[in-house]
Amino acid sequence: TALVAAFIVFAAGWTETATALFETLRAEILVVFKPWYVVLVASMFVFVLWLGLGRYKNIRLGAQDEAPEFGLFSWFAMLFAAGMGIGLIFWGVAEPVRHFHANPFVAEGGTPEAATVALRLAFFHWGLHAWAVYAFVGLILSYYAYRLDLPLSIRSAFWPLLGWRIYGPIGHAIDVFAAFGTVFGVATSLGLGVRQMNGGLAAIAGVPFGIGPQLAIIAVVTAAAVLSVASGVRRGVRLLSDLNLWLTVGLLAFVLIFGPTLYLVGLFLTALGDYLQTLPSLSFWTEVDRGSDWQEEWTLFYWAWWVAWAPFVGLFIARVSRGRKIRDFVMGILLVPTALTGLWLAVFGGTAVYLELYGDARIGEIVDRDAARALYALFEALALPGVVEVTLAAAATLLIAVYFVTSCDSGTLAVTTMLACGHGDPPLRHRVLWGVGEGAIAALLLTAGGLTALQAAVITAGLPFSVVMAGMAYAFLRALREEEAAPRPVAAEGRGRASEPWTGRDGEAGDSAPAGAQRGAERP
Repeated sequence: TALVAAFIVFAAGWTETATALFETLRAEILVVFKPWYVVLVASMFVFVLWLGLGRYKNIRLGAQDEAPEFGLFSWFAMLFAAGMGIGLIFWGVAEPVRHFHANPFVAEGGTPEAATVALRLAFFHWGLHAWAVYAFVGLILSYYAYRLDLPLSIRSAFWPLLGWRIYGPIGHAIDVFAAFGTVFGVATSLGLGVRQMNGGLAAIAGVPFGIGPQLAIIAVVTAAAVLSVASGVRRGVRLLSDLNLWLTVGLLAFVLIFGPTLYLVGLFLTALGDYLQTLPSLSFWTEVDRGSDWQEEWTLFYWAWWVAWAPFVGLFIARVSRGRKIRDFVMGILLVPTALTGLWLAVFGGTAVYLELYGDARIGEIVDRDAARALYALFEALALPGVVEVTLAAAATLLIAVYFVTSCDSGTLAVTTMLACGHGDPPLRHRVLWGVGEGAIAALLLTAGGLTALQAAVITAGLPFSVVMAGMAYAFLRALREEEAAPRPVAAEGRGRASEPWTGRDGEAGDSAPAGAQRGAERP
């Protein structure tokens, strides 16, 4: 709390200095740590895939005979709402159009070849690697929470290495890093969402586009998010996530049917094959022989963004994934949200590319001026009847608003859970405080420098947690090997509490048995 408060004071009191600092940090981190992020995210993908297909795939996140807590539809809806949401709506048109006009893999932009490559690159940034980062953190937290009865918090991932010391200064530091990155990751998405909502309201009702209306939107939607998170996961968050998914599918179906349907189907299949074929080489590509900063502006920004979001999305995924086998967890998270994300990019981005390639639309020029207006520019370029265009814009704005709320409330739930040492039901006053705080940070970042400040903040905040993730992988492998060597019965009742003490990292039952470790938060 003190770190976030200090940041707020600094950004509000010294806005110009803060803006310059953000830009400098962003540039330095993406250049210096480029190889680190490339290797880290590629390794997370391979590691998660191995877990889902390897010898540990049948371990259940809970008792071996336990049923999943949520049905598949609600589970997928909550995954998608927390994992992508506002960012995908913001960039779903803008990114493919940008890549269509210029990218390092084609000699000339604006061609049919560039269209396929543009969609392939969008798939790469929003596809398997992004969801692998989320699945990595979510799987580890689910395992420790539901099989070892440890707190649902990042510190628990180091139980095999630290034992009861996770409740000391080291554990506190780990959770602080995770919470800090989460707060700024959520604030970045909120900043993107509010700019796009402002663009929608400008198109629908003539609301001016600027900082004043955007701050008002943040205040209103943050209040709605606080009300949602106060009602808990089973009611507010789940119901809003279901609504999100229905709205997403509805908009997707409409544009697919009334847009260039055959072109979109062909482009999707061609780009999908291109994406899968080039996935290994793209995963380790570093643009060392080129004089541009394309990779820093796109791929590295996304990798840093996913890492910063990983504690929040991973913890939220863990919260709603009790009772699933590792195989089902991994395959469900990697494949279903990736498929829906790919369809969204193909339909909306592909339609925009088609209108530029074979029509007289100038969506790229609008994107260059302000990416927040890209989606509404697409609706206008479709040349639909006025009532239909306004209805589409209104539905899209509602979708952004609901994603705004679900991102804020799930992020608030994650932060308060971590700072409450994994408590499943954090105090209401904490949820309200952090919900308001995330909105305030988004407002300050917008004021301090717009999209550049938002991007710089999330990249800076995510760097420390990227180091934590490497340690999490080693500790989790150690925990799996120890369970394989000495399997433990896990009771269905008691929220995953082991019926016998776990022997722990050194085979000593007394020091590191995690049964009832939720209560261990009170230990000195």
